[in-house]
Amino acid sequence: MPELPEVETVCRGLAMRMVGKRFTRVEQRRPDLRFPLPLDFPARLKDRRVLAVRRRAKYLLIDLDDGHVILGHLGMSGRMLVSDSRPPALETHDHLIFELEDGACIRFNDARRFGMMDLVPLAELESHKLLRDLGPEPLGNDFNGPALAAALKGKKTPIKSAILDQKVVVGVGNIYASESLFRAGLSPKRLAATVQGDRAERLARAIRDVLVDAIAAGGSSLRDYVQADGELGYFQHQWKVYDREGQACPGCDCNFAKTGGVRRLTQGGRSTFYCSRRQR
Repeated sequence: MPELPEVETVCRGLAMRMVGKRFTRVEQRRPDLRFPLPLDFPARLKDRRVLAVRRRAKYLLIDLDDGHVILGHLGMSGRMLVSDSRPPALETHDHLIFELEDGACIRFNDARRFGMMDLVPLAELESHKLLRDLGPEPLGNDFNGPALAAALKGKKTPIKSAILDQKVVVGVGNIYASESLFRAGLSPKRLAATVQGDRAERLARAIRDVLVDAIAAGGSSLRDYVQADGELGYFQHQWKVYDREGQACPGCDCNFAKTGGVRRLTQGGRSTFYCSRRQR
């Protein structure tokens, strides 16, 4: 599933093509995705102008000039594909097609249909059931060591599981959790409640730095994810531990014969990768 850097990269790509433009035509090719699409969705979007494209957690937010916001999620395989004009032949899984006044065409393609779109009044956005319980943005001013320590206080779960909790901090998915814990020198098995003080400061900084680096690289391309312009992301080439089981971690001075290099364990049904020597 696309994580925060991938969604942020898509938002930035869409903003370059959509902001200030008006929808001239919207085509809906099926009644639902993960949830039913809003009633009269194409008609309600026609002639609306896009004021902004932004992100909250892993959700896309497209602000319109009538006071509504398109709330979208890419799901497991969703892609927003941008072209200069409507392609002569649509793909099977192009479920929504947005045509803009300059001729550009944006297709929401989702083979597995775990993505979703809703149309929400701006005044009700923060109270929407999908957004109201979300934690702080890891790239925002409200996220730092003390804030993370407060969110983790008393938690009896492993720290890896805790930072995947969207109520603790949003947007940190499986890949970036492993990478952040490696940079912070914290074991994914460590009890979350023990991440206080300097440990919390190191982890908050590592989360921010990993996400910033991933956004700069266009995200990590896994399975179906591509950027809005169809290009792949490249952060997977910078992974230090994720998917590197049995390899030496960067700058390794471990006893490789003894440690076996990067280890893998399963937590909450997901793979975690870590260095048993560097992460405590």
